[in-house]
Amino acid sequence: MAFTTVLTQRAYLLGDLDRRVAEAAERGRDGVLGGGSGADTGLGSFDGRDRPAGTITARLDTDGTVVAAEVVTRSGGPRPLRAAQRSALAGVEPDGTPRTRTVPGLGAYRVAALDGGGRPVLTALPMDDVQNAVRGLVVVETVVAAGAVTVAGSVCAVVVRRRLRPLERVAAAAVEICRSPPGRDEPADPALAPGHGTRPTGEAGRIGAALDRLTDHAETARAERLRAEEETRRGEERMRRFLADASHELRTPLASIAGYAELMNRSTGVVEPATAWRRVSAESARMTGLVEDLLLLARLDEGHPPEAAEVDLTVLVAEAVRDARAAGAEGAAGEDRIWRPAGLPDSPALVAGDAARLRRIVANLLANARAHTPAATTVVATVEVTGAFCTIRVRDDGPGIPPALLPSVFERFTRADASRSRVSPGHGGSGLGLAVVAAVTKAHGGRVHAESAPGRTEFTVELPALRPVPAPRPPTGRVAVDPGPSERAPEPRTGGRAAAFLRR
Repeated sequence: MAFTTVLTQRAYLLGDLDRRVAEAAERGRDGVLGGGSGADTGLGSFDGRDRPAGTITARLDTDGTVVAAEVVTRSGGPRPLRAAQRSALAGVEPDGTPRTRTVPGLGAYRVAALDGGGRPVLTALPMDDVQNAVRGLVVVETVVAAGAVTVAGSVCAVVVRRRLRPLERVAAAAVEICRSPPGRDEPADPALAPGHGTRPTGEAGRIGAALDRLTDHAETARAERLRAEEETRRGEERMRRFLADASHELRTPLASIAGYAELMNRSTGVVEPATAWRRVSAESARMTGLVEDLLLLARLDEGHPPEAAEVDLTVLVAEAVRDARAAGAEGAAGEDRIWRPAGLPDSPALVAGDAARLRRIVANLLANARAHTPAATTVVATVEVTGAFCTIRVRDDGPGIPPALLPSVFERFTRADASRSRVSPGHGGSGLGLAVVAAVTKAHGGRVHAESAPGRTEFTVELPALRPVPAPRPPTGRVAVDPGPSERAPEPRTGGRAAAFLRR
């Protein structure tokens, strides 16, 4: 409203000033027409006219240049304008249209010019009255508007605060409910109920009632979640305890079965019982391995840290390949794979860990290649020292892992389909070999990857090195079991066992 009032008042005052400028221009033109030819270069014809203080009268030539100009002073007498002031009035068209010009030393003027018989006459009136009136109106409107807004804001604040008091009580009750211990069914103090002290028919009352119901549902859901989590935890604890106890209790009878089967195999001379007892011995060995795997996984799940001894992966991998080659030589001719160590470094690849469990990693990877590849498959085991890691790679040129099975290949009891199954029946794995590899690697602060395609399957195990070598590790897009960063192991004391073993 104040802005509209100022604009309207300014337009009205400016229109009144333009009317007076037009009338003054008409009187100036009439004076020129009645002054004769003697007034061509002067303003003598204007002398004696009643003009208000500040009025400017000027004569123009045909190109708009000011020939003569004077201003009426406060004393009532005319005073000629300076050259700079006259130049500010130049170029006004003699069409009677009011224009705004700023005259140096005099201020803003509304200017109009008319043609007086080939002798244009310019008349200008000051805009001080209009500008002062507009400024005064702006000040008054600003003060009034500020006062009105202040009063209205204060009244609104009081009214809104009074209307929001029930909601403040609801919010305070909600905060207290959130601070209360979980598992309770209702607030300890009835006054803390969200709907307490509010009208049921009002907005605050409806919000309080809704919050009451929401609080009840939240408490019930929280209690159910806590009970479910507790039951899950107890179930997992019972399962771990069962696996640990079953593994421990079954180890002794399985060892006895294996011992008796070995005795019977040595003492009998009949082929059929010996074959049967060898079968019993093989099955007992397989069951013993299964129980050992379960026991190892149970211990790793409980967080038992591995031993921190110095282990040379070069020697460990070379021994595992030699054992796999020897085990294949004991089987049927033409049925074994081609075992080949490659790229073993001359210097030791030292890591800190449990030698028996680390040997289990390589043995399981080689056994996995034996179990799931056909005869005459080439299996290559390598050791690399890259950056802060020692890397074990086991690669074969078998049929590969099915793409659907690759993401879960390190999960427990995962079995391959027919494309990776062993050719001979009755010798399927338990599905724990690669799970043991992943668990042991994670316990040693390392990570294991698997990538597979028809004709190439490679497992990569990375373990923290005792002597990190500053070399970048190449990026790989593989399925990984990554336990995250691990603590650096202490510096080794001795080395060189790998080179001695390779010389042997």
